[in-house]
Amino acid sequence: MEDIDDRFLRIGEVTRKTGRSRAAIYRMIADGNFPKQEKIGVRAVGWRLSAIMSWMEAPKQFFAPPT
Repeated sequence: MEDIDDRFLRIGEVTRKTGRSRAAIYRMIADGNFPKQEKIGVRAVGWRLSAIMSWMEAPKQFFAPPT
């Protein structure tokens, strides 16, 4: 992956970048199909830009294997 500014994105930026709704993102996290958020403050979470970009390049790598 090329050198990028690996900053934290808040949920609004994640929804705009991925085109997925907030509910869909949290549902995919619960299913293991989307990168988990990281705690960045007492009451704040965010996603690393690199994790979102990786998911966008190959979203199927995050899919949980069938059971």
